[in-house]
Amino acid sequence: MFDFSVFASAEAWVSLLTLTFMEIVLGIDNIIFISIVVNRLDPAQQKRGRTIGLVLALLIRIGLLMSISWIVGLKDPLFSIDVPWASHDFGVTGRDIILLIGGLFLIGKSTTEIHTKLQGEEEHEGATPTYTSMGRIIVQIVLIDIVFSFDSILTAVGLVDNVLIMILAVILSMGVMLVFSGVVSDFVNRNPTIKMLALSFLIMIGVMLVMESFHKEIEKGYIYFAMFFSLIVELMNMRLRKKSPPVQLRESQYD
Repeated sequence: MFDFSVFASAEAWVSLLTLTFMEIVLGIDNIIFISIVVNRLDPAQQKRGRTIGLVLALLIRIGLLMSISWIVGLKDPLFSIDVPWASHDFGVTGRDIILLIGGLFLIGKSTTEIHTKLQGEEEHEGATPTYTSMGRIIVQIVLIDIVFSFDSILTAVGLVDNVLIMILAVILSMGVMLVFSGVVSDFVNRNPTIKMLALSFLIMIGVMLVMESFHKEIEKGYIYFAMFFSLIVELMNMRLRKKSPPVQLRESQYD
C-alpha cells in the first residue's frame, strides 16, 4: 500500500523531520486544551484522559490523511452568500463551517474556564470537589481534535505530497507530545498565572479560526511569536516573585 523506498533519498528524511517539527508546534495548542479540560477529571483519571485524548488525536489525523482527497475537497464552496459590500459572492466551504464551529467552541470553553477560575467556583474550603465524567471530557477533546487536525493536515499537504511521510510525521509528533503532555499539564495546572495565559492563548487561537472561516487569513507566525513572548515574560515574573516579597498596594486616600 505504501512505498517505503521513498526513504532511500535524503530529501524524504528532511521532509519527515521538518513536518514532524511543524506538527509538534501546531500540536502545542492541542496539548494546552487537553491539559486544561482533563484537569476537571478525578486526579486518578487525568493521566488516562490525557493519553486517550492524544491517541484519539493521532487516530483522527491518520484517518483524515487517508481521506486526503476529501480534505482537499472541503475547500470547494458548498454554497454562496451575496454580500452587498463585496465585489463577489462569499463562497462557504466545508472547511469554513468546521473552523467557525471549532473557533466559537474554543472561545466559549476558554471564557467559561476563565470565569470559573476567577469566581472560584471550583474550590471552596471544606467542600467536596466535583469532577466531570470521562465521557463528557472525551467528547470535548474529540471536537477540538477534529478542528486542530484540519489545520495540521492542510499544513502537511502544503509541505509534503507523500501520504506515508505525513502519517509517520504525525505518529512521531504525537509520540513526543504523549511523552511530554504530563509535564506540560502539571506545569500549567500548578501555576494559576500560566493557566490564565494558556486560556488567553486558546481564545486568541479561537478568534484566528473564526477569522479564517471568513477567509481572513492571519499569519500564524505572529500568533506563535505573541504566545512565546508572553510566556517568556511570565516565566521571568515567576522567577522574580520567588526572589522578592509581593508588592503591597497602597490604600486609596478616598477609602
